[in-house]
Amino acid sequence: MAKAKLVVELNEGSVDRLGVLLAQIKDLTDQADAIKDAIKLSGESLEGSLFKATLVDMDRKVFDKEFFIEQHGATTYDAYTKNTSCISVRVTSR
Repeated sequence: MAKAKLVVELNEGSVDRLGVLLAQIKDLTDQADAIKDAIKLSGESLEGSLFKATLVDMDRKVFDKEFFIEQHGATTYDAYTKNTSCISVRVTSR
């Protein structure tokens, strides 16, 4: 079943509400990251009453842009990249 999309009516409090929500998300993300770091340091998967945290060890390949440019030149790199338009919202405190 498709999830219903939340419709927001903008008003004078909308930006302040957005700022508060983003601050709460930041605090919650910091707490979650601290717990994840502790689990990683423990070296063990853990189980709670509702959730299970499993350590996953894997190798990840990443593209080394600087090395590619050093070996093939910036012009070659530019030939394989594309620009896309992006609109974002930046929220700052007053």
